[in-house]
Amino acid sequence: MTRGFIVGLLLWLWVSPHAAWASDLTRFLAALSPETLVPGATGYGPLRADLPVAPVLKGGETAGWAFLTSDFVGTTGYSGKPIHVVAAISPDAVLTGVRLVEHSEPIVLIGIPDAKMRRLTESYAGIDLKLEAVEGGSAHDLDIISGATVTVMVIDDSVIRAGLKVARALGLGGLAPEAAAGPAREVDRGKREALDWAVLAGDGSVRALALDVSQVNAAFEATGDPKAIARPERGAPEETFIDLRAALASVPSIGLSLLGEAEYANLVEWIGEDGHALLVAGRGRYSFKGSGYVRGGIFDRIQLIQGDRSIRFFDRDHKRLGEIAAGGAPAFTELDLFRIPADAAFRPGEPWRLQLLVQRAVGAVDKRFLTFDLGYRLPERYLLPPVAPTAAEAGEAEAKAALWQRVWHDRRFEIAGLAAMLAMLTAIFFFQRQVTRNARLYFWLRMGFLTATLFFLGWYANAQLSVVNLMALFGSLRTGFAWDAFLLDPLVFILWFSVAAALIFWGRGAYCGWLCPFGALQELTNKAARALRVPQWELPWGLHERLWPVKYVLFLGLFGISLASIPLAETFAEVEPFKTAIVLKFAREWPFVLFAVSLLAAGLFVERFFCRYLCPLGAALAIPARVRMFAWLRRYHECGHPCQLCANECPVQAIHPTGEINPNECVNCLHCQVLYQSTAKCPVCIKRQRSRERLARSAGALSAALAGAPNPPTSRKEGSP
Repeated sequence: MTRGFIVGLLLWLWVSPHAAWASDLTRFLAALSPETLVPGATGYGPLRADLPVAPVLKGGETAGWAFLTSDFVGTTGYSGKPIHVVAAISPDAVLTGVRLVEHSEPIVLIGIPDAKMRRLTESYAGIDLKLEAVEGGSAHDLDIISGATVTVMVIDDSVIRAGLKVARALGLGGLAPEAAAGPAREVDRGKREALDWAVLAGDGSVRALALDVSQVNAAFEATGDPKAIARPERGAPEETFIDLRAALASVPSIGLSLLGEAEYANLVEWIGEDGHALLVAGRGRYSFKGSGYVRGGIFDRIQLIQGDRSIRFFDRDHKRLGEIAAGGAPAFTELDLFRIPADAAFRPGEPWRLQLLVQRAVGAVDKRFLTFDLGYRLPERYLLPPVAPTAAEAGEAEAKAALWQRVWHDRRFEIAGLAAMLAMLTAIFFFQRQVTRNARLYFWLRMGFLTATLFFLGWYANAQLSVVNLMALFGSLRTGFAWDAFLLDPLVFILWFSVAAALIFWGRGAYCGWLCPFGALQELTNKAARALRVPQWELPWGLHERLWPVKYVLFLGLFGISLASIPLAETFAEVEPFKTAIVLKFAREWPFVLFAVSLLAAGLFVERFFCRYLCPLGAALAIPARVRMFAWLRRYHECGHPCQLCANECPVQAIHPTGEINPNECVNCLHCQVLYQSTAKCPVCIKRQRSRERLARSAGALSAALAGAPNPPTSRKEGSP
């Protein structure tokens, strides 16, 4: 009995993962017509036992293979859940059909029309994975949908990588099976020896590609192109067409030998301690650089290829080199350093090749092209000993990391802009007394900052935080937290970290009052309404205080729903107008636009109406903000006893009649700090100013009296001289 139970348990543990993927793919295929995946197909065959793929049948013959991307690669989206895409691949390794079948992406559920995302996914049909293998997955154009960048990039990455894995596993299109990826071999940074040119060329540290005129002419003749054959290279057959040399200059021994101490130190400063760079030298009648980089910033005649990845170089990754420091080195007419981008997933310990594009003009603007490869493998003595292989998931983790790193690199300018805004806001808070001393100057500073928040963070970068982010985080914590999904949106990721830090120092107002694009839109439109003399309504304190809890009820309701169903909670989270007004810029169905416009219209009469009473995100931030460690806003004893100036002028009525500032409602606009120093409005400042003036007048009168009085007589003793 016990033995049978153990055997049964072991069988269940072995079978259940296979049953899981089998049932998922079967379930999705049951809802898809075979013709949507392979034109003319009539049915599906049984799933293979060794691979989660199903044959797509046409006339009883296999016309393609259907697969689920999440069975082969990580497809976790912004929601923290997989994005399921079913695709089919032909025997020639061409995608014949792609369908988005299931997802939980909030921006698609309640922001982007689902049909738009499905059309984009279907557009991947026709992609030749053989070309993707050669070009490193970048042979196609990536079509980004505004407001769904993360989702689109996850779909793109998963379809191409999963397709390549299936094609390699089945041997489709001549693609070889993918070798098991072991741990990357690391360069031995401690080995630093200067070598001469003969040693470097002899051991393969410097590799060469030498072509003469006859070899190039023969290569073009082999193409059979009459136009190319009719215009051969002139000159002696043995004349050098190009003598191309390449070396991995970031390896300490190679770099020190070829560049010298000073130039190698400059290289390390340029690429970083763990960066990589290539030295390329050339001579002969053909230039490996050409002139394309002058016009377009890209070196179109060379590219580095490693496995399925290709790396092109841009002018920002290029530096000229004066000479080679190694003794005995020949002279070269072109000598350049190329930095390998950090997000290129380059492995120095694995073979790579430098591909040279040779072009031949066959008309006024028409050209023909050939490629020649310079193969390179770093000599073993420059590498550290191999380490034990890691788990199979390491390759998948590396792919995920490469994806989010590419996203951060592509958005580096937006990241720099956000960092500048955060630094400026931090300075405003730390030096608030100095910043708020001049009321007019501070007003325009704040209006300028809010304008940048709305136009840059909101409408340009779509960096609008939402309660949906928090629900996705809670869901991820329950089902297995992973950083990758959250790192795919760098601006939102940075904003959340800055909000977490600000909650400790200043409370929720740092975000709600300064960095929320919809909050900025409300305040700017209200200021415009005031300028147009739109009447402002101030709710009675009793009603105002009783409306505060509404937003907390909304947040707790959404949080409770998310515990049962995150997709349902994301649908109800439409109470936030952020997607309509900020992410989609009002380009939605009319009920959503009407709702958002109605909230903005209410804000014309009651400043920040939505922030005060309805915002679930503001409620969510107010709860942990209770733990803030500092009270930065300065108050007088007279505030509220009896002075009501700040309470009456607070834009969001966050100051109690008794003078206390409610941190749950305060948006840190610092208007009370402007009044705190105002000698025109604040009774305490006015009183102190008058006291100083009276004291100054008294001191002046006393000085004048002393200056105009006669000198008193000097008494002398009798008989004194």
